[in-house]
Amino acid sequence: MGKTTLLSAPMDPTLKRNAERILKKLGLTPVQAITLFYRQIELERGLPFSVRIPNEETRHALEQARKRQDLKTCNTLDDLFRDLAQ
Repeated sequence: MGKTTLLSAPMDPTLKRNAERILKKLGLTPVQAITLFYRQIELERGLPFSVRIPNEETRHALEQARKRQDLKTCNTLDDLFRDLAQ
């Protein structure tokens, strides 16, 4: 691998613990995950995912979903697809 450098960043301990639990299930170490993230930044020449501030309509929809307000439910996949086709 050649030369290496040390990366140090303060982080919320709960976030770190939860993320590392998921990484372990994926078979990745934190170092491998950070390296993967940096490689993707390099390849994409930016963040490898979209980062946006949601508009008012999206914020409202997210808030409704969090509060479980005005949610439509379906009992089967057929019901869902029928509803989507309308």
